[in-house]
Amino acid sequence: MEHYKQLAIAKSEALVFGHSPRPLKLKNGLVIGAGTVYPELNFTLPPMNITAETMPEVRSQYTQMIEGACVRAVELQVPGLVVEFELLPDLTLTPEWGAEVTAILRQTLDRFAQSDGLKSALRVTPNDIREFERPPHMRSGELWEKMVKSFELCAAAGADLLSIESTGGKEIHDDALLYADLSGVVLSLGIFASRDMAYLWDMIVDVAARYDVVPAGDTACGFGNTAMTLAEMHHIPRLWAALVRVLTVTRSLVAYERGAVGPSKDCAYEGPYIKAITGYPIALEGAEAACAHFSPLGNIAKATADLWSNESVQNVKLLGGMAPTVSLEQLAYATRLMNTASAGGPSAALALRDLYVESDSSLDPQAYVLRPDVVVHLAGQIIQEDTTYKRTRRAALATLETLRKAHSDGSVQLPANEVAWLNRLSRQADSLPEDENAFIEAVMPDVDQQKIRLDQYDLVAY
Repeated sequence: MEHYKQLAIAKSEALVFGHSPRPLKLKNGLVIGAGTVYPELNFTLPPMNITAETMPEVRSQYTQMIEGACVRAVELQVPGLVVEFELLPDLTLTPEWGAEVTAILRQTLDRFAQSDGLKSALRVTPNDIREFERPPHMRSGELWEKMVKSFELCAAAGADLLSIESTGGKEIHDDALLYADLSGVVLSLGIFASRDMAYLWDMIVDVAARYDVVPAGDTACGFGNTAMTLAEMHHIPRLWAALVRVLTVTRSLVAYERGAVGPSKDCAYEGPYIKAITGYPIALEGAEAACAHFSPLGNIAKATADLWSNESVQNVKLLGGMAPTVSLEQLAYATRLMNTASAGGPSAALALRDLYVESDSSLDPQAYVLRPDVVVHLAGQIIQEDTTYKRTRRAALATLETLRKAHSDGSVQLPANEVAWLNRLSRQADSLPEDENAFIEAVMPDVDQQKIRLDQYDLVAY
């Protein structure tokens, strides 16, 4: 088990797309993070029910999607392709169904490797179905067993990379997010989610070892991206969403301390921090992910990506063709530009990276905290602490200090109605005790214990 005490990337100039200190080499020779950015295509079904009766149509849809994407990838001469199969809940609840689709994707990718030399990798992401029971059993029970079986069957069916969008701690995070309750968010991410990540990723790493596949990474999508979406809808301050984004880093880092080796999930916008701390490659998404969600991070996310993704797109007909094939083309051209810059040498790559950064970073605090110089600074602060709670606390204090300075010197724009949140959130951050047990004792009486099973997080009722 690894415990990070120093940065793998200590200078912001080295935090750039396509290059990771610890690149990942797959069995077919595809190397991620060694200088080339690859498209990572994620597709899903159009609106439809998934039942035993509709499974023939489900298989047909996925066959069509992967076939169209591979054909276009060959036509556009992409240097490599990563495909992500995010299992819809029903495909995890019946693990055999998810494995059937995994096998279809694997067979098609292998066929194009043989016929056209298309190097590829298949990421498979079972759904975290534990949250379908309330309050969830996180470590046992029927839903846990089905999720574990889904990982095992999909690994056996041909996955190269295993990932998940885990949701441990979300039971209390959503309310804390809406009420701008920093203590509640820190409890969710720094205590509950982090303890769940350790247990969950021990399982995933074990499955990966038994089936000789790669334990890739997790994402705090249910936390940080929920905050981003709510901020886009003007339900919470953008400043608050930016702070939550950095707080998710410590929770997602646990996967790597338990054995994950990247690439991180595309929707893990905490990825630049993970890359700076661990040196492992990351996937990111931005402008080409507008098919799935809006964000203020469309260009700056490209600055540090090793895989560039569209997030997810339904298999629907557009004027240009089927949407997954259209997304593949968009990703192919985006990565082609990044790789052309890299081929021009470090100065050309940095010039393009900095254009990506400057186009977004001053317009929204959520973009500002993804600046490579800010990432390296804050990541260095985070790893000075030795526990996840202390790291989360330090992340809160350091991020608010950084955003206050950036607002003061004009580096980032804050809406007038959000400036007061700097003081409000700072007061909350200053009140967080250094001692983890003191923090738990202070906040647990306010937790609705009808929503969460404390024993699933190694805690007792208060």
